[in-house]
Amino acid sequence: MPNLYPAFERQEVVVHSPRHVRTFAELTDAEVEATARAWLERGEAARADGFAYVHALVNEGRAAGSSLPHSHSQLVWLREPPPERERERPGAVAELLGENDLLVAEEDGVRAVVHRCGRAPYELLIGGGEEIDVVAALRLLRECVRRLRAIEGPLAWNAWLHEDHLEVVPRLSVLAGVELGAGIYVNTVAPEDAAAALRAAT
Repeated sequence: MPNLYPAFERQEVVVHSPRHVRTFAELTDAEVEATARAWLERGEAARADGFAYVHALVNEGRAAGSSLPHSHSQLVWLREPPPERERERPGAVAELLGENDLLVAEEDGVRAVVHRCGRAPYELLIGGGEEIDVVAALRLLRECVRRLRAIEGPLAWNAWLHEDHLEVVPRLSVLAGVELGAGIYVNTVAPEDAAAALRAAT
C-alpha cells in the first residue's frame, strides 16, 4: 500500500501480518515468505516503471523511527542506487560474511554474522553469494531478532536490504558528537562476545 506520508517520489508500506504483530520475531514462516515475495514483486514493478533501485527496510520500535506498532516494512523506490550502496567496496561484505568466529546462524547457504566493525552492539550482516535468497535472509532476520530480544528484551532496530545482503543495526546506543561529527563509532560490545552471546541465546 502507498505510504500515507511519503518522503520520496514513491514509497510503499508492506504489512507483515493480518494479525496484530508487534515484532518481526513473531511472524510465521508463511508471513516471512509473503513479506519476501512482496519485496521481490514490488522491486520488479519498480524497475518496470523506470526506478533503478528499491530500498527495502524495516524500522522496528520508536527509537528506530517506526511510527506504527504493527510489524511492517517500507519500500522506497529510487531513480538511482543510494550513496551508501555506491560506497560499498566490492568483496568486503563477502569477506565479512566469511568470518566463522562471528557466525551466529546459517540457513540454506545464507549466513548471519556479527559485523566486525559494527556501528552498534550486535550489528549484523545477513547474506551469502552474489545475490541474496530473500526468503532465507528474512527467516534468519527473524531468528536473529528473537535472539536479540532474548538477550536485551524488546528493542528497537533497523534493517535494510542491499542486493547481496541485509544489514541489521540494533538501537542500543545513542549516536553522539563523536559518531555524528567524526564518523567514529564507539561499540561497547566486542564482536566476538556479541556473536557468542547470540549463538547461545534461545
